[in-house]
Amino acid sequence: MPKHGKKFTKATESFDLEQRHEVADGVRIAVENAFAKFDETVDIAMCLGVDPRHSDQMVRGAVTLPHGLGKTIRVAAFCQGEKQAEAKDAGADIVGGEDLVDKVKEGFLEFDAAVATPDMMSKVGQIGRVLGPRGLMPNAKTGTVTFDIGKAVQEMKAGRVEFRVDKAGVLHAPVGKVSFGADKLLDNLKSLMDTIMRLKPAAAKGTYIKTMAVATTMGPGVKIDTMSVRKFLEG
Repeated sequence: MPKHGKKFTKATESFDLEQRHEVADGVRIAVENAFAKFDETVDIAMCLGVDPRHSDQMVRGAVTLPHGLGKTIRVAAFCQGEKQAEAKDAGADIVGGEDLVDKVKEGFLEFDAAVATPDMMSKVGQIGRVLGPRGLMPNAKTGTVTFDIGKAVQEMKAGRVEFRVDKAGVLHAPVGKVSFGADKLLDNLKSLMDTIMRLKPAAAKGTYIKTMAVATTMGPGVKIDTMSVRKFLEG
């Protein structure tokens, strides 16, 4: 069994770890029990009733959170011609075409998100093995491969969250910082959950959200009553 520090142990003593809470109560408990000296990120984790081994049950998407993520996102835009000016005007931190691809090949990775125009993807594909494992590979399904490069950059800078269910059917996503307070975190969570619910695969049978929990970076997980999710989204 892993050993936990005194602050973590104290946090676990303030609520029942096995009890399943309504969504709003769960977020409030997680925030109230944050103890790190830095502004912790608040994350959700859920186990979905899907089998990602089948392409028609993959849950993958993106959403721009109303209150952002509380951090500065460095965006790289792979584009050429007049699209480079469009990306710069939208706030892209790094803009380039083949020169930027070559730079990444040499080890440059000073960015947190990447977007690209479709005509650049044959070049960007050459660095897929570098970008992919880091979650930086642009993808048309999440709106990061588009000729509307300015809009894509703005969404990234505003706090766009990409999510994808893993092989075990588990989905993780951040919804903001502890300093946001419960109300803003709940607004962000509602936007995220609305999107996840809309993406429920038609081929998925049975319960869609099997288990769910919310936690801060250093804090204990707070279990959520999945039956309260629908009420939360309709409220």
